[in-house]
Amino acid sequence: MPEVQIEPFSEEHVEGAATLLEERHNRQRSVEPGLPAGLDYRGEIEALWALEERSGAAAIRDGELVGYLLGSHRADETWGDNIWVEYAGHAVRDPELVRDLYAVAAEEWFTRGRDKHYALVPATDSALVDAWFRLSFGVQHASGIQETPESTDVSPLGAVVRHAVADDIDAAMAIDLELPRHQTRSPVFSPIAPSVTDEDREQFLAEIDDPAVALFVAEIEGKVVGELLMVPVERSSMHVGLARPERAAFLGFAATRPESRGSGAGLALTNAGLAWAREHGYPVTVVDWRETNLLASRFWPARGFRRTFLRLYRSIP
Repeated sequence: MPEVQIEPFSEEHVEGAATLLEERHNRQRSVEPGLPAGLDYRGEIEALWALEERSGAAAIRDGELVGYLLGSHRADETWGDNIWVEYAGHAVRDPELVRDLYAVAAEEWFTRGRDKHYALVPATDSALVDAWFRLSFGVQHASGIQETPESTDVSPLGAVVRHAVADDIDAAMAIDLELPRHQTRSPVFSPIAPSVTDEDREQFLAEIDDPAVALFVAEIEGKVVGELLMVPVERSSMHVGLARPERAAFLGFAATRPESRGSGAGLALTNAGLAWAREHGYPVTVVDWRETNLLASRFWPARGFRRTFLRLYRSIP
């Protein structure tokens, strides 16, 4: 086969990149048809190329673009000195090309001091994921999807689920701390310290009065032991672009008290959330989780959610 040439990504590659991205997304939609269709693929590429700090590489074989990789910086200290390969940030005809493209692009990123690299990769393409793994990336986060079930058992095992009310605010704020507190521990080691602010309390009160969302609490023997939030996917900052179904419910938050895990409260909350999604006409429901959160990474797939995208991460050194 003709040798592949790797060169810096430029404006002239945008059209070919859009074609490759469409091919990649169509392959993924053949497995997960709930993902969005009819996207403006060129617009997705142009949006990345218009960012202030972005760069990448293009693979050319016999005069044709056969792969591209675009990375950009997020101005958010949470992610360190970062570069992100966003949902539309790469597509290749041959998965192995990702390694060649990254080798060229990452040299510039590292030279600029950007040594924390993130890549959003279709979970349905095992060969592509494997190519990233062989670049020393590992899985940090996952997005999941399922067709909203036609029926659910809302309150199994004696847990009572109901819509939250204003009087639940103190119990809910305590539960809001449980997920970040859990994720500061091994093996997640999240650096984000648990906290509750006045804005969090205001948001809780706004959510219970918002007809477009549903905030549920679970009670066992009259004590609030869990919480779950359902919103339209348009309110998610993570499920965007190629990862945002045209119409979906987003399970935005769920947590239970540690002493109540295994009681059925989490299952009861999830079933209530899925019932709400069904009643409001959402054909699919999405969620996301940290893969190093052992509880979440086992719970959500067991509830029927299939991985759609993986956030891969590499820190240098």
